[in-house]
Amino acid sequence: MRRKNKARALAVVLLMSMTVSGCKLGNTEVVVNSGFSGNEVFKIKDEVCTLSEARVFLANYQNIYANMYGVNLWKHKFKNNELESYVKDITVSQLAQIMAMDFLAAEKEISLTEEEQSKVKEAAKAYYDSLNDTEKEYMHVSESDIEKLYSRYGLANKLYTFLTGDVNAEVSDDDARVMEAARIYVTDENKANEIQNQINSGVDFMSLAGTYNEASEIEVAFGRNDVPKEVEEVVFSLENEQISGKIAADNGWYFIKCINNYNQELTDANKSVILEQRRKEAFDDVYSEFLEELPAEFNEEVWEEVEIETDKEITTDSFFKTYEKYCNW
Repeated sequence: MRRKNKARALAVVLLMSMTVSGCKLGNTEVVVNSGFSGNEVFKIKDEVCTLSEARVFLANYQNIYANMYGVNLWKHKFKNNELESYVKDITVSQLAQIMAMDFLAAEKEISLTEEEQSKVKEAAKAYYDSLNDTEKEYMHVSESDIEKLYSRYGLANKLYTFLTGDVNAEVSDDDARVMEAARIYVTDENKANEIQNQINSGVDFMSLAGTYNEASEIEVAFGRNDVPKEVEEVVFSLENEQISGKIAADNGWYFIKCINNYNQELTDANKSVILEQRRKEAFDDVYSEFLEELPAEFNEEVWEEVEIETDKEITTDSFFKTYEKYCNW
């Protein structure tokens, strides 16, 4: 089941509607410009993201992803440097989106207050002081550079909150309901008919699933939008231990046995997912239109030369956590 998402400090990270790595910004072509300096990664309108600023995000993302599964992923080899490419794409994508959001914030006359800027300064000092000498040398940043990044990030989050403030926060139990079930899925109609006959004869459902099921899992948990509409219309009316008839969907046939028609914990978590999706839709309605005509330039030559540094002394991963600690508005 999907995990609960944060709606505040990580909102920018979760909203990835712009892809710079594909040389597009909304519907506007990104111009690869030879007039960049060797320290500039991209430009949106008259605002530049420097290589030093990009390295701050890159170092944090590489360490966040490196230990995500409890192992150091950089010690494992990936085909065509897929992990490195992914982390670099995430870095540029998020920095560009933050900058684009800040232009939209200016258009909406949204800015950080003196108190918020003071919190940004505190966060910048705390994060900069956490860096060791190797990390500072790798990034080539000053405390004022970190403050600038936090200001951009904070303003983007403030815009997100502004644009999603009127979203209905009420999500009903029924809309968010998550049920637990066992399933059988087959693609052959003769097999589906055979399963139906055996269910009607009282054959144990789990035994049939072990024999016939073609899906990756038998026991699953799902919400309303996680299954085909044909399945949803049937299974969300089932009582515990009740078994559906055969349901035609996904170029095959489903049989569902309800194990628990209302999982409270997963339902509560799903409410947060649904609410965040509503917020994303409200945000995208405004942001996507603004993004379409926003001019951008990407220094592909410089960015291609940047490599992930797996130096054991470059361990920083607290940029976003530090923001959350100090900038809780």
